[in-house]
Order: sequence, then structure tokens, then C-alpha cells
Amino acid sequence: MTKRIMVADDNPAIRRALRHILEVGQDWKVDGEAVNGREAIEKAKQLHPDLIVLDVSMPLMSGLEAARELRRIMPATPVILCSLHTNEILQRQASAVGVTAVVSKMQNMQMLVRKATELLEVR
Repeated sequence: MTKRIMVADDNPAIRRALRHILEVGQDWKVDGEAVNGREAIEKAKQLHPDLIVLDVSMPLMSGLEAARELRRIMPATPVILCSLHTNEILQRQASAVGVTAVVSKMQNMQMLVRKATELLEVR
């Protein structure tokens, strides 16, 4: 069965890149995209994805704020937070709101694929 992923990032080029990275060679489908945290929450409610990938910095509602709400309404759905800059403070904030993993956009994006693989295998 194909696993479904939702991606939220305000940059269309990043969303396209994430879609490509997550779908190539995998039995996954990026089933939804959002441009801000509020839209991510609404689309996740509609689509019930198996995994949610959120950018940290988005307009209207940050990825951290959206993650907090998503974990409240969909506690079993893993959330990966992507950021240009990751540090210990962001890691702690993400952990506090229930984010499953934090991945740097500056790293090789195969780290995102590895984390997604780990999380989708157990679902």
C-alpha cells in the first residue's frame, strides 16, 4: 500500500524539490502540499497522511505551532520538521511540541529520506 506524505513549505521550489526527493524510487506519494501552518492543519485533517513534513518558518503559523496542533489532533502521525538552521534550541522546541525528527535543509536531503523511511516502516 502506498504511503501518503503531506509537505508544507512557503517556497514553491522547495516544495517541488521535497516532492521529488520523497517520491523518487519510493513507494510513497506526496498527497498534499500547503504553503503555511494553518493550511497544513486543514489539509492534514482532510487527507490523513501517513507522514507530515513541515518547514519551520512559514507565514501565518510556523511549523512549530502547526506541529503542536497536528500532534494534538493526529497523535499517531509522525511529523518531520525541516529548517535551514538546526540547533539545540530548535531541537528542544521541536521535541516539546511532539515533532518526531528535525532535519536540516543544508544537509544532504537523503537524511530526510532516511528519516521518512524509518517513520513510514513502522506505520
